[in-house]
Amino acid sequence: MKIVFDKIGYSKREFNLSLKNISFNGNLIKESRDRVKLDANLSGNIELTCDRCGDEFIEYINLPLNLTLTNRVVETQDDLDIIEFLDGDIDLDFILESEISSIENTYHICNICKNDKNEFEKEF
Repeated sequence: MKIVFDKIGYSKREFNLSLKNISFNGNLIKESRDRVKLDANLSGNIELTCDRCGDEFIEYINLPLNLTLTNRVVETQDDLDIIEFLDGDIDLDFILESEISSIENTYHICNICKNDKNEFEKEF
């Protein structure tokens, strides 16, 4: 879902998306001429891979997401929660896909491995 940056106003604009059983719900509101605030929530079941045993498992997530979106180049590295959309469109699908990828690519341990007190060594 793409939204033209200039079409976002100073009153909240709600959105609802879903991908891979993850719901992405929130709102957009203009903060200034070139900045939009995104307040949203990611929730649902996500399929992950255990980094210890390699088995796949399902985990429920419910995460807040607060970002600043801009249509200008940001020259500061102080705030990592800024996404630049220089073509004039806010791409909510891109944000959702990026957040899902970030979650999938972090370190995860399944419940079986969390509860296993033995030393772990596995040959491949």
